Amino acid sequence: MYRDDLERFREFKAQGVAIKFGKFSAKENKQLEKNVEEFLSLTGIESADKLLHTDRYPEEKARVTSLKRRHAFRVHIGKGIARPWKLVYYRAKKMFDVNNYKGRYSKRDTEKLKKYHTLHGNNWKKIGEMVSRSSLSVALKFSQISSQINHGAWSKTETQKLIKAVKEVILKKMSLQELEEVDSKLQENPERRLSIVREKLYKGISWVEVEAKVETRNWMQCKSKWTEILTKRMNHGQDIYRGVNALQAKIKLIERLYEINVEDSNEIDWEDLAAAIGDVPPSFVQTKFYRLKATCVPFWQNKTFPEIIDYLYETSLPLLKGKLEKKLARKGRAVQAPAAPRQVFLFRDIFYYDDDSEGEDPEEQG
Repeated sequence: MYRDDLERFREFKAQGVAIKFGKFSAKENKQLEKNVEEFLSLTGIESADKLLHTDRYPEEKARVTSLKRRHAFRVHIGKGIARPWKLVYYRAKKMFDVNNYKGRYSKRDTEKLKKYHTLHGNNWKKIGEMVSRSSLSVALKFSQISSQINHGAWSKTETQKLIKAVKEVILKKMSLQELEEVDSKLQENPERRLSIVREKLYKGISWVEVEAKVETRNWMQCKSKWTEILTKRMNHGQDIYRGVNALQAKIKLIERLYEINVEDSNEIDWEDLAAAIGDVPPSFVQTKFYRLKATCVPFWQNKTFPEIIDYLYETSLPLLKGKLEKKLARKGRAVQAPAAPRQVFLFRDIFYYDDDSEGEDPEEQG
């Protein structure tokens, strides 16, 4: 935890407000805009770009930095937002970046992007500066236009490249101390019974880096495929979310979403929700929720989040429960409790190479 967050976090704790991570809600974005405007008014700094992208103004950098320090910028920017100040700061930099949100790429913009990528590879920061776009914008756009992207079923070779790429990116992100511990365990244990904390298997992975290593798929395809593979391997290689188990997972998901009673999907703790469903990564649950609302809720794009949940609870849930009862009666089985999530996994149980994870989503097959 950062020192500047301590006082704010104490206040949130006293109010019973949980610290959040993940995507910002519309309410948080509005509060952040207000915080930036108030700080500009307080200090006399001329623009949000100058405040948040100070390096672009070398002649005024000393003055702006001094004002930020004098008026406790880190504390002020996070006011009323239950998140670490650094996450709030990164969000503000993106929201107020004059090189961001510049609309669609023209044909000329796209050709420039291809040309600069040929010259500078995946140096998205440099390319972004050259085309006056954010680094994230150019990286995502290049993913969409790459001529090598495959849209068919994953081959055995592609799947193996993905597993290897994710492993390399995770190891690269580890601290020097963590890597030394890994090296020490390798020397001590010839069977390579290395372990990894579950969150490292899906949090903080640079999917742009993974995409570059896989070469034939964009980052969204890589992330989706990895979620499918990881869910299966977290459960000892079994397709547990199909048939009866898939129905039980959907029912539990709707019930939990109804119980937590939030106004916006960004307020959901997907980690906690995943634990209630079974031993699955949060992205698996997010994907299942999207499919649920897209297939069960008419005109869901025009409904508020509470309206979507109410519809699922009042209309879809009874149908799913009826379907589950019939299946269980036919098979002579009882409802089973979901597996408790494991906090640690062996490397060898996650990062092995074969063709068992090829094909479509197991639930869709069922």
